[in-house]
Amino acid sequence: MRIAQIAPLTESVPPRLYGGTERVVSFLTEELVRQGHDVTLFASGDSQTAARLAPMAPRALRFETGLRDHMAPILGMLEDVYRRADEFDVLHFHLDYLSYPLFSRQRTPFMTTLHGRLDLPELRPVYARFPAAPVVSISDAQRRPLPEANFIGTVYHGLPLDLLTPRPVKPGYLAFLGRISPEKAPDRAIRIARRAGIPLKIAAKVDRVDEEYYRAKIRPLIDGRHVEMIGEIGDAAKPEFLAGASALLLPIDWPEPFGLVMIEAMACGTPVIAFPAGSVPEIIEDGRTGFIVRDEREAVAALGRLSTLSRAAIRARFEERFSVERMAADYLTLYRGLIARARPRLRAVG
Repeated sequence: MRIAQIAPLTESVPPRLYGGTERVVSFLTEELVRQGHDVTLFASGDSQTAARLAPMAPRALRFETGLRDHMAPILGMLEDVYRRADEFDVLHFHLDYLSYPLFSRQRTPFMTTLHGRLDLPELRPVYARFPAAPVVSISDAQRRPLPEANFIGTVYHGLPLDLLTPRPVKPGYLAFLGRISPEKAPDRAIRIARRAGIPLKIAAKVDRVDEEYYRAKIRPLIDGRHVEMIGEIGDAAKPEFLAGASALLLPIDWPEPFGLVMIEAMACGTPVIAFPAGSVPEIIEDGRTGFIVRDEREAVAALGRLSTLSRAAIRARFEERFSVERMAADYLTLYRGLIARARPRLRAVG
């Protein structure tokens, strides 16, 4: 199958450090190539892939400090994909709604995986204007605010089985991984760790938009002993970091569309203690791969029950549910369905 993967340009594919969407695009692209498909990846020029790379910007826009209009390169990419659309059997976008106006007016089947939150009121008019644009959710919970969208499937993220693995280390702290922001609630994680008397290590990035929140609310709580800020880490450092943790804390305060950190922890055999927002009840099996708690008090109590969980069983459950092979198989099923539905229309046009 000839497949185009169209990635965001903010980060490279895969990203150097933080970047959930670009990481998933990379995993999917490499697995499709491994399975023998002809894949072209439209991404920044500093991306690394076994697919055919179509560089749409010299490097990830995040690192282009002199760039004042980040939409201009993305608009150029959309036009380039449009001009080459006939080269592919299917176009797979990871750009939210940006492809709908142009690609609803051409013949090659296309779909978009929605990686972000859908509870924003300004999205409803967009989907009212493009009711036929095929979209894929990354959890069933993600769909709830926008049931009128043309969802053709839900595909959970997956990881290569050998990317993150358990390590023979004795867990000795709690972990917070991802991004410092109010909706990720690192302040809750700090309070939970302090109430439990367990050190907390924070491996997270601070986006420019969240710098004030970090300086005012989080940095004063970091003492370097009980609460340690490590900063951003890449995949190479994650196994040691996650395997060394007694649990990953995910006290989120927003409708999490998926939460890649949850399956990263599971890959390392590390249980997850999470609040029941967004996708959490779909990803975490309470009492099996972690605990779902309603508040900080319950989170502290759950830490006292970690010995009832098997880290080997958590890893096994990750392999059963969240492998990249399963993710690729799910997407291939959707691709074939789109192509089959497009054929009668193409014959009629011809």
